[in-house]
Amino acid sequence: MQYSYLALGDSYTIGESVLLSESFPYQTVQLLRSENALAILSPEIIAKTGWTTDELSAQIDQTVFLKRYDIVSLLIGVNNQYRERTAENFLPEFESLLQRAIAFSGNQPSRVFVLSIPDWGRTPFAEGRDREKISAEIDAYNKICTVTASRYGCHFIDITTAQRKDNDDPDFVAADKLHPSKMEYEKWARELQKFIFEAVGS
Repeated sequence: MQYSYLALGDSYTIGESVLLSESFPYQTVQLLRSENALAILSPEIIAKTGWTTDELSAQIDQTVFLKRYDIVSLLIGVNNQYRERTAENFLPEFESLLQRAIAFSGNQPSRVFVLSIPDWGRTPFAEGRDREKISAEIDAYNKICTVTASRYGCHFIDITTAQRKDNDDPDFVAADKLHPSKMEYEKWARELQKFIFEAVGS
């Protein structure tokens, strides 16, 4: 059996400032192939730098998809926060996207994986900004992601805690001083790999 994988998101999903093959969806697929001997197709990615929840949803409306996907990941929300939208505004839009992700999985929430929103306030790009405010707002968004994923029976993967620490090391930050490097994405991919293999490969 060949597994299919749909990755929904924004710049973090396409791997802004790194090669596409170094993005976390592609690294996840390579890990599943090489370490778990899982037959899995290359990821289908619906994501773009700068997208908010409503913009991702609008693109989904215009895209032709497979009837179902064996694996669906969702990482979205940082641009909502960057544009100073409230957590209260984020909640219904994120919940709607999660419902759509579940539908893409053939209504199997155990095949849907929500990744937490990284904290761009800890990156060099945020120099001179109110880092504590950014972090607090990211925490509020991630609480919504955690609670909503749990309520629907989806997996939630916290990559933010480690990412905040890694930003002290320039090797884990891309050249744009904002996005993760290949090394940071590999850490996310290894976390996602474990969750996916437990869900579909064991």
